[in-house]
Amino acid sequence: MSEAQMQDSPRAYFACQDIHSYYGESYIVQGVSFDISEGEVVSLLGRNGAGKTSTLRSIARASSPEVRHGEIWLGGEALHTMSSYQAAQLGVSLVPEDRNIIQGLTVEENLQLAQISPPVGWPLEKIYEHFPRLAERRRQDGVTLSGGEQQMLAVARALARDIRLLLLDEPYEGLAPVIVQEIERILQGIRDLGITTIIVEQNAVAALKLSDRAVILDMGNVVYDGSAQEVLDNAELRHQYLAI
Repeated sequence: MSEAQMQDSPRAYFACQDIHSYYGESYIVQGVSFDISEGEVVSLLGRNGAGKTSTLRSIARASSPEVRHGEIWLGGEALHTMSSYQAAQLGVSLVPEDRNIIQGLTVEENLQLAQISPPVGWPLEKIYEHFPRLAERRRQDGVTLSGGEQQMLAVARALARDIRLLLLDEPYEGLAPVIVQEIERILQGIRDLGITTIIVEQNAVAALKLSDRAVILDMGNVVYDGSAQEVLDNAELRHQYLAI
C-alpha cells in the first residue's frame, strides 16, 4: 500500500499490507492485511499458533520473525523500512507477554529509562496518577512486583514514551481474575484517551469488550475483519475460530 493509497483508505492511520514473516524457514505470517483508524482499539485474535504474536512482532520490527514481503504503514511513514529502534522512535510500543522488566532497577528507574531519549511521553506525575499502585512501589525493584503489578509497569513504561501505536501481547496472561479486572480498568482508561491499540489476548471475550473491531487469524491468515460486537454476538464464529 503506497502513501497515496493510505490517504485514500477510510482507515488510513495504520495498515499492514500482505505481510509474510518467517522464523528461519518456518512460514508463520502468511499474507496478513488489515488497517486501523486513529484512536481505534483492535483485538487480534485466533487459536494458539495462529500467528498473532508474530504479527505484533512484525509490526514492531522486532529482530524476529523476519518480514520477507509486505508493507507496514503508520501515519504515512513506512514502518517496513525501519529497524525496531526507528519504529520505537516513531511511537510504536510493544508490551511483550514476558513484560521484560529490567532486573536491578526500581519501578521508577524502569520508567525513567524509557524516557532517557526523546520522544518522551507521559511525565512521572501523570503515570503515577493513572497507576497509583506503582506510585506506592516506586522504590521497589521492578522484578519483585507481583505479576499484575509488573503488567502495570510494562504498560506504564510504554506510556512513558510519546506513543502512537500500542501493541499489547497477552496483557491478562497468568493473572488472577481480580487483577485482570484492574488491568481491564487501566486499559479502558487508555482506550478513553484515544490511543490506537492492538491487543493480542487468549481471553478473547475480555479483549473484545475493550475493542472497536476484531481481526481473527487462522494459520497465519486473516479470516475475519469486522466489528468486535459481532464476534461477541456470533457464537458460531467464536466456536469455529476461537474455540469459545
